[in-house]
Amino acid sequence: MEPHKKEIIKATVPALEAHGTTITTVFYQNMFKKHPELLNMFNQTNQTVGDQPKALAFTVLQAARHIDDLEAIVPAVIGIAHKHRALNVRPEHYPIVGENLLEGIKEVLGDAATPEILDAWEEYYGEIAQIFIDVENGMYQTADWDGFVPFEVVKKDQLSKDIVRYTVKSDEVEYDLRAGQYVTVKVDPSDYPYEALRHYSICSISTDEGLQFAVKKEGADDKAGVVSHHMHDDIQVGDTLELSAPAGDFLLNHEEEKYLFIAGGVGATPVMAMIEEAIAADKDSKFIYSVQNEEMHPFKDEMKAFGEQIDVKIKYSDESGYLTHEDFKGLEDRSVYICGSMHFMNAMIKVLHEVGFREADIHFEPFGPKMSVIGETVASSN
Repeated sequence: MEPHKKEIIKATVPALEAHGTTITTVFYQNMFKKHPELLNMFNQTNQTVGDQPKALAFTVLQAARHIDDLEAIVPAVIGIAHKHRALNVRPEHYPIVGENLLEGIKEVLGDAATPEILDAWEEYYGEIAQIFIDVENGMYQTADWDGFVPFEVVKKDQLSKDIVRYTVKSDEVEYDLRAGQYVTVKVDPSDYPYEALRHYSICSISTDEGLQFAVKKEGADDKAGVVSHHMHDDIQVGDTLELSAPAGDFLLNHEEEKYLFIAGGVGATPVMAMIEEAIAADKDSKFIYSVQNEEMHPFKDEMKAFGEQIDVKIKYSDESGYLTHEDFKGLEDRSVYICGSMHFMNAMIKVLHEVGFREADIHFEPFGPKMSVIGETVASSN
């Protein structure tokens, strides 16, 4: 890109800081109106509460800020690319996104979005899109299988009041799991106009009985999660689910020697597999788990077994309150792996920073758009 166009992109940073989420909200509205077939790729709850627009807005803002050093956004690109590969995003989808993103910029900024600005962003978007396409092409080539493959549900376990574990098997594919990965499930819920895709974390590295993942039943009544309620209420042993290959970059770094695992609620799902992997590697590990009460507590037996090998602390918030600074003092020399809701993640990362944990030692996977959490963390530190 020519230097003067880079300067134009940099000059749009204040506008993106002020109006980025409005632009991306308009973008999604316009794109879904023109291309309703893409609705199945996006969690509409994340759209409704604004997490997805916030995540995209922060990604676009970071791209503008780091136009002279795109290496700085590579970690974000890799994380997003994993999601794209799991959702079966293909190169032909990128022009649709680009067209509607530029329309969103023009619609929100009005006359301030000059032809020169739109031209520069069109070119820059093309460069960024090609980076994603190239990264995702490599992921497609190394994935355990391509597209979606049918798996039979061989076991369904009620782990807590609102969490069910599914064990599924397929004779069509072989796979090599890593703790922290997720699978993407494609279902066709009744009374829903589109197929729906959702990411669910793998909860064990053992495949003796099949591939295991857990699903929380989200919301109720008019706020009920379409897919999670369909999974809990309608999917039974013997049914077939379509899965894409395991994906994700929330993986243990085995060069680290001391781990601290932190989870809230259903965030225990990937952490259970990570603890299995850590114990197998004979790592010095501690686990701190927060959940509302015993009724909502999943993986009780597994956590009890972990407690015979590592230090496990379980805190019921109804009885003892939420996790605080005191729960983490003295553990600052450990590498941290956290998983939970968007609210839980934002709260825990803030607390860990205040206790004195190094930014580089904090690894996390929220159940929602990760860039939204990063954006909130950056905003709260300014």
